[in-house]
Amino acid sequence: MLFNSYEFIFAFLPVTFFIYFYLNHKRLTEASKGFLVFSSLFFYSWWNITYLPIILSSMLFNYVIGNSLNKEDGTKHNKFSKKSLLIFAIVSNIVLLGYFKYTDFLIENINLISDGNIPTLDLALPLAISFFTFQQISYLVDSYRQETKEYDFLNYALFVTFFPQLIAGPIVHHKEMMPQFAKTRNKVKNYKNIAMGLFIFSIGLFKKVVIADTFAVWATQGFDIATTLNIFEAWATSLSYTFQLYFDFSGYTDMAIGLALLFNIKLPINFNSPYKATDIQDFWRRWHITLSRFLKDYIYIPLGGNRKGEFRIYTNLMATFIIGGIWHGAGWTFVFWGFLHGFALVFHRAWSKLGFKLWTWLAWLITFNFINIAWVFFRAKEWNDAVKVLASMFSLNNIVLPNFLSSKLNFLTAHFNIKFGNFIDHIHGGIDTIIWLIFGFILILFYKNTMEKSIFFKLNFFNIIFISFIFYYSIISMITVKSEFLYFNF
Repeated sequence: MLFNSYEFIFAFLPVTFFIYFYLNHKRLTEASKGFLVFSSLFFYSWWNITYLPIILSSMLFNYVIGNSLNKEDGTKHNKFSKKSLLIFAIVSNIVLLGYFKYTDFLIENINLISDGNIPTLDLALPLAISFFTFQQISYLVDSYRQETKEYDFLNYALFVTFFPQLIAGPIVHHKEMMPQFAKTRNKVKNYKNIAMGLFIFSIGLFKKVVIADTFAVWATQGFDIATTLNIFEAWATSLSYTFQLYFDFSGYTDMAIGLALLFNIKLPINFNSPYKATDIQDFWRRWHITLSRFLKDYIYIPLGGNRKGEFRIYTNLMATFIIGGIWHGAGWTFVFWGFLHGFALVFHRAWSKLGFKLWTWLAWLITFNFINIAWVFFRAKEWNDAVKVLASMFSLNNIVLPNFLSSKLNFLTAHFNIKFGNFIDHIHGGIDTIIWLIFGFILILFYKNTMEKSIFFKLNFFNIIFISFIFYYSIISMITVKSEFLYFNF
């Protein structure tokens, strides 16, 4: 079930909302929690009910281990120390994730190296497995550190399955969620939170179905369908995906935060205008913030962080971001994307130590273009698709200018072999593509993001009209387009 679907917006959400608060109104607290867990599992199972046993077994396994790790007496069963139990649990989670996500990738590479013919398993990736695995690993580590309380299974299940953040995050900590569900005042309807939630949800819905899905058309044509691209088509392709990914994932996160607010739950901010960043470190403080936090707290710092010398810092950064790349997908393009970002962070750290500073506009330009180029590898299904787009972005051998310039610049044909015609025809683009790209730059650079807008939100006439318009326009747009969120594939 998609957030951007009629069955979710007009059936699942209102039914879940009213029954949950009705049960709380009748002081049936445990029943309300149970109903919310049941609703979340129903929401999860909508795609494929065969995924359900996987998430249920994962939750039960991690709940039992987490409770054992949380005991203060040192938990020793036979020869197993708490540390051994933690390592066993983490490895088990990684094996489960790896089996479904990386087995075919491993088999393909073994076949490539050995010239073998081992058949792939063609396993379907269980929905949200990357997210709920990371979330539960963080719970296990925090339990080992004695930073969790002993919850019953119902509370733990609610922490893992709460439907607004179940499928694609934000990746939350137990300490951010469980106290909120326990608060008595959060069990009654809060009309300010409802208004704020609908405001944030509507903006996220608009980002997804109106903006992201518009850019998706040109990105898909350029990466997956067009066999050749000229320089303008290549740049339009890469920028379209750069904007599609941002508005798709930040739209999902806005919708998740808005939905959680309807239930009086505040999820952590996951985006803070990342394309305004003026260096790569600044970008990762703004982009997918909860993933950055996980990578830092549970990979970078355990590897040694910045405590063991400069060279070790560089290797830790590289390892962390290569792991981050692999987490996103089973493919060498994802590995290389992670490598690029790790290398950029190493270079930025070394550059900063030299004391050099760039003009702000130049620093932004370099940072944005690096991010845009790196996204090419993130998006490409195959290595050749990335090469096709990148080679065309920097090739001067195939330049096509718009027809209306031919009368004044016709001399360029004879001297520089520059052609005139439909200059972005291979991606089914036109003047509307250029307008949308300009619109994308204006939005990311000059407008406040959703969280900034929500700080000053008031339920006045203007905001009611604004919410109503973008919600109505989004609903109408869903008639012709209904696509999954990009991070559902990770």
